Amino acid sequence: MPLRLLSLSVLLLLVAAATVVCVSMTTPLQSFRGCAVREFSFVAQKPGCKGLHITTEACWGRCHTWERPIIEPPYIHRHHRVCTYSRIRHMTARLPGCLPNVSPLYHYPMALQCHCTFCSMEDTECQTF
Repeated sequence: MPLRLLSLSVLLLLVAAATVVCVSMTTPLQSFRGCAVREFSFVAQKPGCKGLHITTEACWGRCHTWERPIIEPPYIHRHHRVCTYSRIRHMTARLPGCLPNVSPLYHYPMALQCHCTFCSMEDTECQTF
């Protein structure tokens, strides 16, 4: 009996995981709410080298945010969260056509997992509007 219960539990877990994958794959990006890993392409450049087209994984999404007025300075209470990396793999690419005194190595992060959190200027460009 315990083996049958374990088999049923594993089957239910697989069905639940498949349902989550189907929902996330069929949700249009315009209506997606949350933070997820998504394919991202850019041109890696640095002075003294030619550019290189790189496709990697990056964080993308919309996080819950709000502001509330208060009567004491700073007169507003902000709760702004951004979609950013929670786990990364450090990647290195070799740029083509570099000058002799320029290192061809270009370092960039590849997202493994993302989450909504407060913006940290240590690893993210935080802009205010």
